[in-house]
Amino acid sequence: MEWSDQDDRGRPDGRRSGTGRRARSARRCAAAELTAEEVGALVDEYHRSGDRRLRNQVVEAHLWVAEHQVRAVRHAAGASVEDLRQTALLAMIRAVDRFDPSRGVTFRTFAARTIEGELKRFLRDRSWAVRPPRRAQELNLIVRKRTDELAQSRGRSPTVGEVSASLDVPVDDVLAALEAGRARSAVGLSAPARDAVDRRPILERIGAPDPALASVDDRCLVQSAVEGLDLRERQVLQLRFVDDLSQPEIAEVVGVSQSYVSRLLRSGLDRMREQLVS
Repeated sequence: MEWSDQDDRGRPDGRRSGTGRRARSARRCAAAELTAEEVGALVDEYHRSGDRRLRNQVVEAHLWVAEHQVRAVRHAAGASVEDLRQTALLAMIRAVDRFDPSRGVTFRTFAARTIEGELKRFLRDRSWAVRPPRRAQELNLIVRKRTDELAQSRGRSPTVGEVSASLDVPVDDVLAALEAGRARSAVGLSAPARDAVDRRPILERIGAPDPALASVDDRCLVQSAVEGLDLRERQVLQLRFVDDLSQPEIAEVVGVSQSYVSRLLRSGLDRMREQLVS
């Protein structure tokens, strides 16, 4: 289950080779040979039997979906194409493991959203402003996975204490892992500011009046309210209001029903409102 080494290789005369195009076309043809019903039947049989050959058949028929997602982000700073491809392939395998044909969503759509979400997390996890200890980085991935599993089995977002007990690790370690996952890359002082109006380098703006200063207290209150939410509520709110995904897209990425996403959004916003009012 690998991409052709020649997919992105150019010709000696500088023109793009047709080898990559032919390989991608062949993969699309392979996927086209399987109808949505056939894919669903293969996945159902794989879930029943555990025969990985069935899973691999679905994955190989949809490698072009993973490749399409990789090509969309392959120029991201600091990420090699091979790392992106490996992440996309693992996400595709997880998509087969989690896909439920009865929900009415095609596997191609579900896989694309799953891969897109994993690639975003991969790129985000690589961009540490201050690199946390390796233990915290590794535990962050384990905590996220266990949170998903507990939410699926219990029908609600688990608390930090429940995740801690399930993993048999101290609560402080779980909190440290979650904090590590929120790390972000630092921006150089010479880099252009992200402000849509004033694009001067950040260094030139230091010391200037900040119109957003008046809202610092409000942002702190909101941050405090967010930290009081369950892990799954925070995840869904971030996907909705930070990553700007729709409810159906969130449901596909997280692997739950759209109605469950709606309930999480509503409960999360209600709890934040209560904390802000109080």
